Amino acid sequence: MPGRKVKGNVDAELVLQAMIDFPHYDQAVIVTSDGDFACLVRYLKEQGKLRAVLSPEHERSSVLLRKAAKHDHVQLSDLRHLLEYKKQQAPAGAC
Repeated sequence: MPGRKVKGNVDAELVLQAMIDFPHYDQAVIVTSDGDFACLVRYLKEQGKLRAVLSPEHERSSVLLRKAAKHDHVQLSDLRHLLEYKKQQAPAGAC
């Protein structure tokens, strides 16, 4: 229909691809705040293949996702001091 947006189902495709590739990786790092990935996170955790779940912002991170990941859930905002670029000052006398 003209004027209607087509909604993709990227979440389902990513979960499916993670399962297709399952035999080919040792550890997975999932970067999301979306609770739609909670079932994948739980399964990877049960299989010993979950390394971490990284979520950009705590306020937008799904409770379902946090419960599924438990101690393997990391808020990127908590690591900002380690990850952000800090421009270094040039030494005195340098051009």
